[in-house]
Amino acid sequence: MIRDIMKDTDFLQIPSVPATTDDLQIAQDLLETLTHHKAGCVGMAANMIGVSKRIIAFDNEGEYMVMFNPKLVKTSGAYQTEEGCLSLTGVRKTKRFQSIKVEYQNEKFQTRLKTFTGWTAQIIQHEIDHCDGVLI
Repeated sequence: MIRDIMKDTDFLQIPSVPATTDDLQIAQDLLETLTHHKAGCVGMAANMIGVSKRIIAFDNEGEYMVMFNPKLVKTSGAYQTEEGCLSLTGVRKTKRFQSIKVEYQNEKFQTRLKTFTGWTAQIIQHEIDHCDGVLI
């Protein structure tokens, strides 16, 4: 189901709680909402659709990927950039890393560890910030 985009900054600043196997439908809604907004959006966190769970979906080099309970375990290559967000107006300056290692769970809730670089790494960092209640 395509959901409305959350714009309430008080809600968006609340850290999300861990996702469980009961949250698979939320991930599906997140993917459908992201697909609906693909012209102006490359990633979403569940709190952007009004659900305070640690779930993100993003464009991983042309194919959508979902992560449950993602967390950064290693970063390198800090740089400054500007980002926009469907939940916020305008663009803001932020610090990102060129290379990140992420620990997450897949749709079967198997723990995975993967390294991402460049644009994909930047998207993931933005969405993990959402999970942590951090607004750019």
